Amino acid sequence: MHKLIRELRRREVFRTAGLYIGISWIIIEGASILLPAFDAPEWVFRGLIILAVIGLPVTVVLSWVFDVTDRGIEVQADPTDTIVAPLGSRRMDFIVIGVLTVALIFSIYLNVTGGPEEIVEPDPISILIADFNNQTGDELFDGTLEQALQIGIESASFITGYRRDAALRLAASLQPEGALDEAAARLVAVREGVKLVMAGGIEEDNGSYTLYVRAVDPKGGEILTSVEVDARDKLDVLTAVGTLAGDLREELGDKSLDRDRLRASETFTARNLEAAAAYAKGQRLAYNAKYEESIEYFKQALGHDPDFGRAYTTLALSAGSLGRTDEAGRYWELAMQNLGTMTARERLRTRAIYYSRVTRNREKAIEAYTELAENYPSDDAAHNGLAIQYFYTLDFDAALQAGGKLLDIYPNSVMGRSNYALYAMYASDFDTAAAEAAKVRELDADYHKGWLPPAMKALADGDDAAAVAAYESMSEVGFRGASTASLGLADIALYYGNNDRARTILTDGIAADEAASSQYFAATKYVALAETELASANDAAALDALEKGLAASSREAQSVPAAVMFVQLGEVDRAREIARELAGELQPTSRAHGLVIEGLLTLAEGGNVEAIDAFSSAIELADLWLARFYRGRAYLEAGFHAEALDEFEACNERLGEATAVFLNDLPTWRYTATLPYWIGRAQESLGMTTDAEQSFASYLALRPADDPLAVDARARLP
Repeated sequence: MHKLIRELRRREVFRTAGLYIGISWIIIEGASILLPAFDAPEWVFRGLIILAVIGLPVTVVLSWVFDVTDRGIEVQADPTDTIVAPLGSRRMDFIVIGVLTVALIFSIYLNVTGGPEEIVEPDPISILIADFNNQTGDELFDGTLEQALQIGIESASFITGYRRDAALRLAASLQPEGALDEAAARLVAVREGVKLVMAGGIEEDNGSYTLYVRAVDPKGGEILTSVEVDARDKLDVLTAVGTLAGDLREELGDKSLDRDRLRASETFTARNLEAAAAYAKGQRLAYNAKYEESIEYFKQALGHDPDFGRAYTTLALSAGSLGRTDEAGRYWELAMQNLGTMTARERLRTRAIYYSRVTRNREKAIEAYTELAENYPSDDAAHNGLAIQYFYTLDFDAALQAGGKLLDIYPNSVMGRSNYALYAMYASDFDTAAAEAAKVRELDADYHKGWLPPAMKALADGDDAAAVAAYESMSEVGFRGASTASLGLADIALYYGNNDRARTILTDGIAADEAASSQYFAATKYVALAETELASANDAAALDALEKGLAASSREAQSVPAAVMFVQLGEVDRAREIARELAGELQPTSRAHGLVIEGLLTLAEGGNVEAIDAFSSAIELADLWLARFYRGRAYLEAGFHAEALDEFEACNERLGEATAVFLNDLPTWRYTATLPYWIGRAQESLGMTTDAEQSFASYLALRPADDPLAVDARARLP
């Protein structure tokens, strides 16, 4: 062994190999910079590495066999031969060491300064997939491939697909046929601000298939890119759609595409076309509120593929829409068990929906939607869902911010623009709310909620005539518009203490709601009717209206005001029952409402400080407008006048929340009517005589002379 090493050293094998490695290292590192700069294909760099590896043993062999002598390159034989460049000299040692040092420094520099290649995220792209042109004659492909393609394309974080159900409804309003062919899709895309239309088709040739898609500019019709793939047979079609989606993602600028991962987890997750087709039919039925029929198709899909996670999710949603809570719960369990069969984007969406709609865990829903938005910045559902969850947690500024990101993606979205206007309204930014609502009406004159912000702005400005005009315009926009407007007009009447007019409007509105089988709207009006009767000292009629309202719907928008009136009517057991039910809910706002009722019960019994504690506990859970208002009342009763004034002024600054205090977009402006009176009482107790007189005068200008608080306010004036 010793003799072999000595011979290797004599033949300069070690030094030659070191020199070769150092030079090769420098060349490869340099190529890693230069080749991408000239857009050289990846195989060139890989080939260079392979050549370098192959060249090392060749160099070693040549170094062993040959040597450079004063007679030229010869086979090594005589150790006494004179070498032209004495490789064994100290100078050559320094050369080898120098080359290796340069290679090492060069490599370290590149690794420290270069770092991993930064993938620049393309600008968000919204797409709308038109109906495929099915030239095969096989109905199995109708409506099936579009959804599979959308799921595959949406695995790119910067791409979001416009919902096809919404597009189909718009297409039906824009042209008689109602189909979503390329022409109709372009019309919808232009109207909604969608950037690209994907128009494709499928053809058959002796059992094999060709699928193609082109990306079209919806305004000018220019074809920006097109892709085409083949499928060996029908079983291969879904896989081909996944390939098609990958090709489109690359054409649209997706630099992070991993083909192996695409095939494994980023395409439509049904195992076969039969499952996908049944699922697509169920989706179309569910979009049109035909939940009973949709359930049958979702079950068919699961019969073809028992691990089809998406089908369990939509099955649960349809069952829940029919009020089948237990059945929906079972399907949700199965959906969560099959999250692994969904794409990453689908999993996040499913979790977010589960938390927001099933458990109503707003905190977890915000976490899920935030993760979805961070990983898929162009996902409109993420920003919309996040805005809604922030809204329900009373963070209206955050809701506005998230809603604005949705509008960045779909600037012409009627629903998105309307929600943005409503978030501004609840945030008490009435000018922005009215301006955005005007844009909503420009986009869709039949969208009834476009009239709510201007009505509330008018009331905040003291222009009741403009508010009435807004509600009258709303009443002409379908049943929902007429029903909401009816409640709004009654709300104005109650705000001004015109109980007779309110009673007439509400009675007629209830009859219309019941004729349309709209229990929620009827229940809300029954509660308002109870308030009307209570204000008119008709206690029996108020109780009757409450019973009818709660029989129709006992959600918080009905149960909480009912409990408040039960306290006033002396029905404390009924009020406590509602408070206990709300205390058992997961939602902080529900438990906060329960504490508000407990505080009112305690206040009615004379426990002013204890009532303050209850209202404060409610505010810690959810900073409700009602909790602030009643805590101000409790502070006033307990003699803490400065604290009372702070609470009432906070309510006055947050009037937007009182526009629909139960966050259901149904007017409750009447709840603000007594604020000037209570502000006046607090100011009077603090010796702010002039301010108190102005507050009492403001209240007297609103209310009829026989209103009990008006009588008291008049007595307090000099």
